[in-house]
Amino acid sequence: MSEGKKKWKTKDFHPGGEKGKLHREIGVPTDEKIPASKLHAAAHSSNPEIKRDAIRAETMKKWHHKGSKNTASHKTIMKSMYEGK
Repeated sequence: MSEGKKKWKTKDFHPGGEKGKLHREIGVPTDEKIPASKLHAAAHSSNPEIKRDAIRAETMKKWHHKGSKNTASHKTIMKSMYEGK
């Protein structure tokens, strides 16, 4: 391995960010949801670290998370298609 490249140790590498980090940075308790107004303000922060974390949180908000209502209805539709109903 060359001198200039670093290899990440798995315990030090957090690709999605550390859990609760944005909550700590903007002062919201970890057991509460971050209000949209605070998330929007953090996304326009002058601190690049807070800004990056807030933009990431806004992006992850749009993902389809497990247990959503759409997943159950999709399974029902697919099941009825294969049963020939």
